[in-house]
Amino acid sequence: MKSPAPSSVFARKIDTWFGRGDVAPPADIESAALRSDRFRLEREGDWRRLEDVVSRMERGGLRKIGDEDLLALPTLYRTAASSLSVARETSLDASTLSYLEGLVQRAWFQVYGPRKGLFGWLREFILGGWSRAVREIWLDICIALFVMVSGAAVGWLLVAQDNDWYYRLVPTGLADTRVPGASRDVLLETLRAENDSGGLTAFAAYLFSNNAGVCILAFALGFAFGIPSLMLLVHNMAMLGAMIWLFAGQGLGWEFTAWLSVHGTTELFGILLSGAAGLHIGRSMAFPGSRSVLQAASESGRRSAVIMVGVVLMMVVAAILEAFPRQLVGGTETRFLIGGMFLTFWLVYFFLYRPEFTEEYQS
Repeated sequence: MKSPAPSSVFARKIDTWFGRGDVAPPADIESAALRSDRFRLEREGDWRRLEDVVSRMERGGLRKIGDEDLLALPTLYRTAASSLSVARETSLDASTLSYLEGLVQRAWFQVYGPRKGLFGWLREFILGGWSRAVREIWLDICIALFVMVSGAAVGWLLVAQDNDWYYRLVPTGLADTRVPGASRDVLLETLRAENDSGGLTAFAAYLFSNNAGVCILAFALGFAFGIPSLMLLVHNMAMLGAMIWLFAGQGLGWEFTAWLSVHGTTELFGILLSGAAGLHIGRSMAFPGSRSVLQAASESGRRSAVIMVGVVLMMVVAAILEAFPRQLVGGTETRFLIGGMFLTFWLVYFFLYRPEFTEEYQS
């Protein structure tokens, strides 16, 4: 909707404030009203033109704007912004000030605001932007993968040498009956499928919250040169290594891996990416090259933020897989099939899928 034209409220209301006009207004009020009118009249043409251009852009984008108006848009915007600054400094009438504030705000969104809507951005994000950002931090992914594998090996070795390490690495609530000394039947029971899906929706929401929290923490700690992110990866994988040792000791290593693969291929991939994203920021700050530290952190932060948006989506998928297929689907081969399909999908999407990219995701 087009904003009402600014007018000199002071000039029109002087008579009202002082009766029917039989009493002359004070000189300072009359001077302020005249100054406001003169200021508005000198610039109103540019304001009107800017408002017309902005209104047409709001209705139909750039398609309805001629080349002349499009080239004049930045100048008209700066003129209106300068007028707003003057209006605030000189305390011009409230009507003019309100009009300029609304006009400058609308013009700012057209000049500097995003050119794509949510669906357009999401389309480009899924159809190439996310996978490109992941490939650009391939070195950090390799480092994070090495750390995760090493962490799992460390967890296995620690528990193999001293069973007490199991209770230090695996939280009590997660361990449940899965503790050293448990029989094969007890451990196998924890891997069995459920008979119904009652309560699994709430379980999925809990799992998403927990998994997303781990990923965001691994990413957020990257500012400290990536060291805390790597330490978090080691801790989480050491816990996994301890549990693999437990089940393998009872001859259930294959069954446990299948049970874990249903959601683990997505969840662990997401944790890998979040840790690599945090490391990417820390590494760019530690070794900025010819850039300043702030510039290096800003560039790597934008790239890592794109990855983290995708990681949250992966955590949603992992939570659904963990709450439903993993709990309801039995059979080692079927579980491996589900996990393998998702692992193949992520690998193909991130490393083989290479469509054209827009400037939005260029590094």
